[in-house]
Amino acid sequence: QVQLVESGGGSVQPGESLRLSCKAAEGLFNSYDMAWFRQAPGKERELVAVVTTGDRTEYADSVKERFTIYRYKPQKTIYLQMNYLTPEDTAEYLCNAGYAPGGISRYQAYDYWGHGTRVTVSS
Repeated sequence: QVQLVESGGGSVQPGESLRLSCKAAEGLFNSYDMAWFRQAPGKERELVAVVTTGDRTEYADSVKERFTIYRYKPQKTIYLQMNYLTPEDTAEYLCNAGYAPGGISRYQAYDYWGHGTRVTVSS
């Protein structure tokens, strides 16, 4: 059973925007905190943003003021609105279900991952 399905990636120019979607199975959406990670070629996976079941949000310093994560309950979907994109945002973006006790560095990723959606930012 597919638990998390990402979409919305694409190729854009610097300064443009994209909105990523992560459709979650109902059990995951209702019970777990959710996060977006990204992995650029040759780099380690990076935690980008977290939203808890109570809609508390946390962000990596590299995306603060540019990215917004939110949950949309009617569609069991987690969105990542990305504005003012730069080439450094180029990566595969992956959705994850886990536990966020407070502070983005303490997020615990459980073994629920989507297949990812690719974002490319270049001029």
